Amino acid sequence: MKSIADLKRMREEAKKKMELREGDKDYRVVVGMATCGIAAGARPVLNALIEECAKDSYNCVVTQTGCIGMCTLEPIVEVFDKNGEKTTYCHVTPDKAVRILKEHVKEGRVVSEYTIGQYQK
Repeated sequence: MKSIADLKRMREEAKKKMELREGDKDYRVVVGMATCGIAAGARPVLNALIEECAKDSYNCVVTQTGCIGMCTLEPIVEVFDKNGEKTTYCHVTPDKAVRILKEHVKEGRVVSEYTIGQYQK
């Protein structure tokens, strides 16, 4: 940082990142980031979600949580809508995470082949 302009730019970037984690949005996207989730690849999934949200406008907050309790299905991403309805996605990869954002959050269509119900069959 060499100037006030640099400081202002850094502040705006930080504010934008915080808006992804807080705010009044229609969806809340939660990534399980306990040890089991991280070991299964949750960190790249979380990064993909944040990067995609920064590139395009999604009406969602991206956040993380601890253990969801289904370690064998990690990485897990849960999508909560404005009514509190939850959809749980299992074995999520960064590519699947971006698809979940595009189809579920942006278009309102659940990506059923990635959901926990599909894995329980």
